[in-house]
Amino acid sequence: MPVSTAKDLAVAMLSELRHGAERSTKIYEELGQAAQNQQIMEALNARQLISSQIVHRLDECFKLLGEKPGKVNLKMHEVFLEDFRRELNEMQSPIARKMFVLAKANHLAHLQEASYTVLIAAADSFGHPGVGLLLESCLADKMAFAERTRRTIREIVEQKIAAA
Repeated sequence: MPVSTAKDLAVAMLSELRHGAERSTKIYEELGQAAQNQQIMEALNARQLISSQIVHRLDECFKLLGEKPGKVNLKMHEVFLEDFRRELNEMQSPIARKMFVLAKANHLAHLQEASYTVLIAAADSFGHPGVGLLLESCLADKMAFAERTRRTIREIVEQKIAAA
């Protein structure tokens, strides 16, 4: 998709975010299965649900802008999954596997924060406060998940230390 205006760039970035949110639902499912831990699976299943809600909000952004999602580069998520699978196969400790899965889930959540920040500012400058609000709610969901993941990692480490 050729980018010749700021709005073209915003639509391209929004398309990337939408695709990422859509793809994330599948990735979170795979991460949850790999964790082999009920609490982590539950958290990732909740994240999967939230990702599907984000897709709906991003679709509404396109509607408000009078645009449709454009084509995106599919390679980033494929490389992420390939690397995740390869590295997970090398993990032998159950604690290391849990922490690795959580770290990758957190990494995935952080990948798009900068794009949301830029798009919120762009929506405001283009005179689309509704789009800005929808994007802020998506960003808030991502940030809440990242914080929850940090707490879970801390709990796992504290449990490991207490057991030693």
